[in-house]
Amino acid sequence: MTASRSARERKAASQAGPLATVKIEVDANDQFVYKITCAECIAKGHRKWSAYRPGGDNGFMAAMDRWIFHLHEKHPGSDAPCMAYLAAAQQRLHERREQQEAEQA
Repeated sequence: MTASRSARERKAASQAGPLATVKIEVDANDQFVYKITCAECIAKGHRKWSAYRPGGDNGFMAAMDRWIFHLHEKHPGSDAPCMAYLAAAQQRLHERREQQEAEQA
């Protein structure tokens, strides 16, 4: 049995830590889209910083990786369980960049 959307939201929120607000929406293809918002940072004007990228990869891993990088850069020392995966997120970013370079060559 797969977890409900609300159960996935609670799990993601617990991993993201106290600075995060997690919302999961369903896109046109019936895929879950994760939006992680920072309670402290402002991105543009009055809008809060979020890991959501319109049209991009907003699955759990991609959104959580962006959130981990945000915490690492803007909130060093943050006490969020997801920070245990910083090295893995950096490795995935490195692999993605290498793949993009290979495709451009």
